[in-house]
Amino acid sequence: MKCPFCGSFDTQVVDSREVEEGTVVRRRRECAECKKRFTTYERVETPTVMVVKRDGRREVFNRDKIIVGIMKACEKRPISQDTIEGIANKVLNKIIAKGEKEVSSRKIGNLVMRELKKIDKIAYIRFASVYQSFETVDEFKNVIKVVEGSR
Repeated sequence: MKCPFCGSFDTQVVDSREVEEGTVVRRRRECAECKKRFTTYERVETPTVMVVKRDGRREVFNRDKIIVGIMKACEKRPISQDTIEGIANKVLNKIIAKGEKEVSSRKIGNLVMRELKKIDKIAYIRFASVYQSFETVDEFKNVIKVVEGSR
């Protein structure tokens, strides 16, 4: 693999471990030329899944969009990047396991909310408020009641 620092192709793996519930292999590599270390991730290539948006448009499933949405909900919360990536992977794996070629954005949002609710109630409320397009204080109150009732 090409070193991102000096461009040399003479690199070696110095550590390798499974992460994200065994769905990803994290490798630490060292460049033989500049001696710097860097990290790479290896994951299974996923089949193309189309997301059906609320307005009927279709677009290719993008794991990174889920991560960005979760990161916004988790801003200033004690949630690690690994946990966020783990949530995205769980959602992706559930979608792939069903073997469907298309999935609604609503279903994806519900899967993300289910995972966030287990980890951080505040992040769950933040995500729900954007995903469900809250427009009134009562909508916030209702989701807070749901969260408080699930303790």
